[in-house]
Amino acid sequence: MAAPASKTIGDLNGTWVMNKNLSDNTEPGLALQGIGYLTRKAIGFATVTLAVKQYRGPPLPPSTGGECVRIDIEQTATGGIKGTTENRCADGEQRSHSDWLFGTVDSHSHFVAAGDDLRKAVSGHGVDDAGADYLAANWLADEAEKTGPDGAAHLVSVAHNQKDGWIAVQVWGFQNIGGERRYARSIVLKKGDKKVEMRLVYDYVS
Repeated sequence: MAAPASKTIGDLNGTWVMNKNLSDNTEPGLALQGIGYLTRKAIGFATVTLAVKQYRGPPLPPSTGGECVRIDIEQTATGGIKGTTENRCADGEQRSHSDWLFGTVDSHSHFVAAGDDLRKAVSGHGVDDAGADYLAANWLADEAEKTGPDGAAHLVSVAHNQKDGWIAVQVWGFQNIGGERRYARSIVLKKGDKKVEMRLVYDYVS
């Protein structure tokens, strides 16, 4: 279902299910990231659910300072696919994380305003002009969406797998899709001269 007005980039708390009909095919992106054929196919058939907890709390290591906005996500899937955990601290500091699917990844996340600020935030990181245009396009950016720190409307996440040589740049926010306001992630994946652009769209469950 569409996202209720109470769900914004400042409050993603709840359960979200990826809408496979509205989302792009994930297989090309997973292939670029080195995920095997059988696992890609299983993920393609699975129902993927995100349980999101967003709050202010102590930062993840290696930081030892004050609070940051934490976004903890437990991702589960049907069909015998193992779940993964995404724990983010949206302070822009790089941290390492390992899981069974993507291996060891260095990543950082931060909130960003809409418009030119968003395009500037995603430029670089191996993203060309066309990729930056893709990541910055189609977002809702009215005052009701500016609920993040300092009026931010989006979260930008950059992940780099040094061993396998890929980088993923994501923008999270809300878009009008099929006449309904929905939570979405636009993603550009790069590995060498190969690039995949895709959008994932989520239904709000509870």
